Amino acid sequence: MSKSTYFAPTGGHPEQSALLTGRAVFTEAYAVIPRGVMMDIVTSYLPFWNGTRLWVLSRPLSGFAETFSQYIMEVAPEGGSDRPEVDPNAEGALFVLEGEVTIELGGASHVLRSGGFAFLPPSSGWRLRNHGSAAARFHWVRKSYEFVEGLEAPEPIFANEQDIAPTPMPGTDGKWATTRFVDPLDLRHDMHVTIVTFEPGAVIPFEETHVMEHGLYVLEGKAVYRLNQDWVEVQAGDFMWLRAFCPQACYAAGPGKFRYLLYKDVNRHMKLSR
Repeated sequence: MSKSTYFAPTGGHPEQSALLTGRAVFTEAYAVIPRGVMMDIVTSYLPFWNGTRLWVLSRPLSGFAETFSQYIMEVAPEGGSDRPEVDPNAEGALFVLEGEVTIELGGASHVLRSGGFAFLPPSSGWRLRNHGSAAARFHWVRKSYEFVEGLEAPEPIFANEQDIAPTPMPGTDGKWATTRFVDPLDLRHDMHVTIVTFEPGAVIPFEETHVMEHGLYVLEGKAVYRLNQDWVEVQAGDFMWLRAFCPQACYAAGPGKFRYLLYKDVNRHMKLSR
């Protein structure tokens, strides 16, 4: 597989002459955070991280999407954390957009470069540093792991999407495919983070309406996406945040591939009480 180019925000400040009107929208069913929103003024910081700032793309909100948070992390050279996760119940998935990071876990070091993926189980005691010469930018998806009696928590995973053959959707001649980092039949996992790829002209040919919550970050290309009752034009660097049962479809008009990083919650009974 040829190396992809992933869009990563770099921050900055808009000019005073810039138009106020943009594409950001938050509705009862979905939100779109366009890449132009990710400026310096909306960055955040975390305890026990140095040389690091982040853009928060999603967080649990009552009455909206409640299962996960998603960040874009920006770590300067020699920045990072020896205590990155403060919640002992939180599992994490990392995907590197650019630069490189080193994750230390269980006495081993794992270097992740562009396209690199890590699944980090709860209470695993991982650490992260950027030993490269440039800033590293990566997604960090966090979820409170839902333990099930009789199932052990899954082990860590380290991979790179360029080493994984995409799985084509049946009946699409390979024009719609998913790169899976986790075996979908492994029920120990309660979330999946995958990469979805559409060739020019490919579509999701019906309005998907299901219980999964989604975070979709556009890695490459552009498309029009059906969100609830609206068609929304999106491009590389945009983020879409969908609550459960929000109707969704897609038309990838081209001229190049349309690719996004996808989060969804899976493999668990629906909670019947809070």
